[in-house]
Amino acid sequence: MITLDIIRKALHLPNFNAQQAQETMAPHPRGMLPENRDKPIKEAGVLGLVYPDVVGYSIILTRRTDHLGTHSGQISFPGGKKDPQDADFIATALRETCEELGVCDDEITILGKLNHFYIPPSHFTVYPTIGSVAYKPTCFPNPHEVAEVIYFPLAELLNPHIKGVDEAEMRGVKIRLPYYLFGEHKIWGATAAMLGELEQRLRAAMKD
Repeated sequence: MITLDIIRKALHLPNFNAQQAQETMAPHPRGMLPENRDKPIKEAGVLGLVYPDVVGYSIILTRRTDHLGTHSGQISFPGGKKDPQDADFIATALRETCEELGVCDDEITILGKLNHFYIPPSHFTVYPTIGSVAYKPTCFPNPHEVAEVIYFPLAELLNPHIKGVDEAEMRGVKIRLPYYLFGEHKIWGATAAMLGELEQRLRAAMKD
């Protein structure tokens, strides 16, 4: 069973290759699009919020509404663009989670971070934080941003049967799109890559 101690250990492994772990579930090939080369990269903070349940710990994901631009309808972590008043990306992640789900930082304990991840289509680098609450939170999703709240058991990350790969074509290039299948949801892109890092961290932590 995945415990809070295992999650903490997983997030603070010495000499862990986080980028390589992300690549196991990241779209491939992946690179900056030509129209973005001369533009500054935008930055965002997201929160992987975990809580205890009967199977160990679960993490909260959201399905974005269908009118939010490049990533409409996709499965994501709560989060968004860093505002100038945010002290750091943790503050961004906490603020956005409060705005999107009504779960605010006075309930949340910060456990650690995952590696940042660049998303070519939206030209964002995302900085993920992992936090915990002591119980399954009551979410009040913002209907403008959140179409559905998804409660994903972390143990499912260790289930090889929920992994698959799609292919897509962009600008004449075939792209490999790994995903996690959870119910009717395909979790792919940046969210899958960050979960892929968390998966590999958990596997490593549970070996010791």
